[in-house]
Amino acid sequence: MIIMGIDPGTAITGYGVVSYNGNSFKLIECGAVYTEAGIPLYKRLYTIYSDLTELIQRHRPDQYAVEELFFNKNVKTALAVGHARGVALLAGANAGLDVFEYTPLQVKQAVVGYGRADKQQVQFMIKTMLNLASAPKPDDVADAIAVAICHGHFIHSAGRVSL
Repeated sequence: MIIMGIDPGTAITGYGVVSYNGNSFKLIECGAVYTEAGIPLYKRLYTIYSDLTELIQRHRPDQYAVEELFFNKNVKTALAVGHARGVALLAGANAGLDVFEYTPLQVKQAVVGYGRADKQQVQFMIKTMLNLASAPKPDDVADAIAVAICHGHFIHSAGRVSL
């Protein structure tokens, strides 16, 4: 099974594509969609959408998961992330995929075992779980991979999908 995880953001949207077989994960591809701060918002969102759509077409994931928005005291930042989340959800839905969402707390709990883990702990666990030479960077990429792994654990434990 191929799972694609997304950590949305207007400036950086991380993505991670993993294969999940039994209880084992293998990294297929990871990276980030970058947008320039100086261009209009609609162009930044279009870049995110078109790049995610291309990644979905290339990898044809069976499952698609997106990180939910955490509470943010800065309303402007929360709104910007919300725009990117909407585009990420649309890319999955437009490809005919069921879209799953997980809070940062759920993702950290699934990967590190502690919902209040910091970014370095998540990166370390991703590196260890996938047997990588170095931790994925920036942290948006590690978070996206963590979302995919979180979803793999969730569907396996919930028995939602036969593996």
